[in-house]
Amino acid sequence: MKIAFFSFTGCGERLKERLSRWLLNTGHEIFELPELSLKEQAAAAFEDADALIFVGAAGIAVRTVAPFVHSKISDPAVIVIDELGKWIVPLLGGHIGGGNELARSVAVFLEAEAIITTATDIHNIFAVDVWASKSNLVISSMEKAKKISASLLKGDKVRLKSDFPIDGIPPAGIVYGGNEQDLGRTGILVSVKRTVSGLAAEDKPLQLIPRRVYAGIGCRKGTGEDEIAAAFDTALESYALDPHSVAGLGSIDLKKTEAGLLAFGEKRSLACVFFDAAQLALAEGSRNASDFVRKTTGVDNVCERAAILASGGGKLLIEKFARNGVTIAAAVAAIELSF
Repeated sequence: MKIAFFSFTGCGERLKERLSRWLLNTGHEIFELPELSLKEQAAAAFEDADALIFVGAAGIAVRTVAPFVHSKISDPAVIVIDELGKWIVPLLGGHIGGGNELARSVAVFLEAEAIITTATDIHNIFAVDVWASKSNLVISSMEKAKKISASLLKGDKVRLKSDFPIDGIPPAGIVYGGNEQDLGRTGILVSVKRTVSGLAAEDKPLQLIPRRVYAGIGCRKGTGEDEIAAAFDTALESYALDPHSVAGLGSIDLKKTEAGLLAFGEKRSLACVFFDAAQLALAEGSRNASDFVRKTTGVDNVCERAAILASGGGKLLIEKFARNGVTIAAAVAAIELSF
């Protein structure tokens, strides 16, 4: 984690230095605060750090971060430590932000007490948002995640269906079973596919989406960003793939300077990796060869082979899909899930 420190007294500064050395030695990174006002420093930390640790009064921390609090999904963890190092209190980002886990590890190092207040933690109940965060799963609805936690806290059973194997014993209250309709509004579905279209939004289960799909893209020279986006979105829609499942793009190195492709990747926050024809030719699993593409690029298929390589040899989910001079394919990388 990238951690920003705030301290306000000599005693707090000494604790900060001690804790910083330990965090660096355990694989964390210290975020260097700009030489600006406290408010501006907090804004920078909220933007670029994974956690903010305040050594001092909780009131100072609350007032400092209040203007920047936005979402449970995106906010960094915020932790307060008294300057004597006795109490460690996660204020924000306890689950998805990793604040509770960080607070516990800091408490062990300082021989202090971590004050954890989230209900699932203190009752030792499965927290679906924590599991999703650790497993790199996108949460479709935090509101549904809250309802699942509430159901488990009441002692209800929650059904889970996964398109991918999950190692380990299911936590208390979690039971495998049924199709998507059986899951209901309080169930959990792990899938890169969109949930059942025949159900109203409020009746669909919570979907957890693995970000393990990689799209391969081929296009004519000079193809614009809008044309690529239209083909991409139509391909995903046609195969019912959730857009949140896409983690990256792949293409042939001839497209390294293709402005439309680069603009599309930047707009969607999807990095594109490029392969030469020889590398693409080694990809196993491509099914749609083209003599024209071979003559033009030196390999019989760009989009399928690029998707397979970008995914590390994954399984094709979308075979070559063509629209207006753009070809799209998608492959899913290996997914390892465990409780």
